[in-house]
Amino acid sequence: MLTDEKLLVSNTNVGLIEIDQLDQSLEEHFKGKLVIQPALTRSLVSFQANKNRPVYRWYKYKEAFSASLVEYFLEKYKISAGTILDPFAGSGTTLFAASAMGINAVGIELLPIGQQIIATKKILESEFTSSDFDALQKWAKFHIWENFDKKVELPELRITKGAYPEVTKEAIEKYLAACEQENDRVKAVLHFALFCVLESISFTRKDGQYLRWDYRSGRRQGKKIFDKGQILSFEQAISEKIQEIITDLSPVQQSSLFPVNRKPGDIFLYSGSSLEILPRMPKESFDAIITSPPYCNRYDYTRTYALELALLNTDEKGLVKLRQEMLSCTVENRAKDLLAINPLWTSAMSAADEQELLQAVLKYLDEQKRQGLLNNNGIPRMVRGYFYEMACIIAEGARLLRSNAPLIMVNDNVRYAGASISVDLILSNIAEKLGFFVENILVLPNDKGNSSQQMGEHGREALRKCVYVWRKL
Repeated sequence: MLTDEKLLVSNTNVGLIEIDQLDQSLEEHFKGKLVIQPALTRSLVSFQANKNRPVYRWYKYKEAFSASLVEYFLEKYKISAGTILDPFAGSGTTLFAASAMGINAVGIELLPIGQQIIATKKILESEFTSSDFDALQKWAKFHIWENFDKKVELPELRITKGAYPEVTKEAIEKYLAACEQENDRVKAVLHFALFCVLESISFTRKDGQYLRWDYRSGRRQGKKIFDKGQILSFEQAISEKIQEIITDLSPVQQSSLFPVNRKPGDIFLYSGSSLEILPRMPKESFDAIITSPPYCNRYDYTRTYALELALLNTDEKGLVKLRQEMLSCTVENRAKDLLAINPLWTSAMSAADEQELLQAVLKYLDEQKRQGLLNNNGIPRMVRGYFYEMACIIAEGARLLRSNAPLIMVNDNVRYAGASISVDLILSNIAEKLGFFVENILVLPNDKGNSSQQMGEHGREALRKCVYVWRKL
């Protein structure tokens, strides 16, 4: 007779075996479509390749892919005209890279910080004047805020209180007050420069699921002491950032922020949730979708970008609202009533219902929860929400694209409770049922590892990172 402990192990093994068998079957289904692509380096599919690239380097949006990746796909798939959509626009990399090649671009972005970055770059592209540029130079050279008597109180959230050394907080408040004497264009760029340096002048560092706090903040966070290294002074950080913007603008003051040999494409941004906005768009209105949705990895962008959101006057209720409106990717996301958002998503829901590997994963995670074996009981709800919401996004993509137009998506596979979840295979299989032909699943040559916790409990297992290329039938 099996003991309770052995029974738990047995049930776990049975669940993992079923997942593995279905995974192998689905991999066989896509045999020939999974292609290792040496050109797709981790630097290219992340922010890394933007670090030394003028304009794109200004704000470190860690979850972004590079402009070079967008250019690579536009050239590879011969997309040179029409309109491109990015339903998860982030800092606008797809939008500006496409525009620079003469292609119109439409984006959707939920987080105010992404909206602010895109809006500021559009101001610099089309509205900034030579006198505005002169004003920026004065700020970089004379540190106008330093001798300013007035202050604007720094907005804070509970999770950002005490984020800066006191002298830095005072300098920021003087800077904000001094900004008020400038016109709206210059003020927007000065505020943008401030967003760009918040992390470097604070006690915090963005770390996926949360902000890590340096020991000098006085906050206790876990057993290990975290030392982020040098914390820049406000004067050094903001002066260097304004000067970097000036340097990148100087060669193109009289032409274009993103210089090209043709007229730049138009850029339009919708502010809000893709789940709410996509159904309102007219069908067959786009020539390509290039995007990277949030991954199913528990990252909470409302926490990692809390400093920026606070400065943008997001209050506590607003923060919770943003968190719930996001695509389900954190354990705090509640289930969304997708059919209440759009009653026409029944086919998308059915496609997810019928995906055998997904259902085996959900069954396994529910059983792990029932047995008390998960480190967070919100994981099954998050994974379920992620795939069902992504099915609705995919259905909208099929509706919005013109015939034979590509949908190109960067995404990661994940692992929970020892179960490796092939996000690439599951989403591609769902896409096949919703009006797409899977052209390729382009695999990065170097697989990524999984979390240290997963490796400690279940051993290391390499996880594919891929770019999916689907065609609208």
